[in-house]
Amino acid sequence: MKSNTLAILRRCNALNASSIVRAQLVPQRFASTQSETSKRRAVTPFNDDGHVPWTQLSAGEKAGRATQQTFNFGMVIVGLVMTGGVGYFFWEEVMSPDSKVAYFNRAVDRIKQHPRCVEVLGDGKKITAHGEETGNKWRRARPIASTESKDAQGNDHLLIQFHIQGPKGHGMVHMHLVKLAGHHEYEYKYFFVDVAGHPRIYLENSETAPLKPGEKPAYKLFGIKLG
Repeated sequence: MKSNTLAILRRCNALNASSIVRAQLVPQRFASTQSETSKRRAVTPFNDDGHVPWTQLSAGEKAGRATQQTFNFGMVIVGLVMTGGVGYFFWEEVMSPDSKVAYFNRAVDRIKQHPRCVEVLGDGKKITAHGEETGNKWRRARPIASTESKDAQGNDHLLIQFHIQGPKGHGMVHMHLVKLAGHHEYEYKYFFVDVAGHPRIYLENSETAPLKPGEKPAYKLFGIKLG
């Protein structure tokens, strides 16, 4: 009996000792976690680099990280929208075959190769063109004067005007293009160059252009085209 009693007492002592050790370890672990948290720098939306795991963040730090990620996502969306807008503007104003810049470049090339223009302006290789005169000394900064409109019949009108300069003189170029309703391309109504002291030089003139195959002549009454 005594031996059984002693064995039971030993087991009870062992259990009590184990409970005491566990009770002591729990505060130590909690204290170590708190010390690790206190050692690191507080995470804010301005210094968060994602190094600290989500599970180790406090409620305020989690809110800060969520705010930072939302802001970053919004900036990405804004960047994509702005990039798309710039790309669309660049295409419409520069790269599109129907852009003002495209018609300007084609017109200058034709003037440089036109015999009558070369005669009154000088060597085609030395002919230059630019937009309206401004206070800016950089020629490329001079805007090309242009007007876009739509008439009552739904036809689109594009008027372009710019300066042309050659070794022999200076001139003004005037272009009027019309895109008929339901059509996808502009056609010239007129395209001419005025140089002081010389007759007007027409490179395009729909009033005097020969009729296309199958096209009927148009008649005018008081300046209004009929038919």
